[in-house]
Amino acid sequence: MLAALHAFMARRDRPCTVDVIDIDADPALAARFDELVPVLYGDPAGPEICHYFLDEAALRRHLGLPAGA
Repeated sequence: MLAALHAFMARRDRPCTVDVIDIDADPALAARFDELVPVLYGDPAGPEICHYFLDEAALRRHLGLPAGA
């Protein structure tokens, strides 16, 4: 997912900063995401954007980009 995310952002010439978090180190995150790793979210308190694989449509919605952009 990380490679796909970087490729997606590079195609749009947008900078991308990603924090990779070990959810096993945080019991609350481990309980929340358990089998959904890898998971992409903008804010840990907010809803997930996608899990397992990069969902470009969901990421575009999260970033406020038009569909297919």
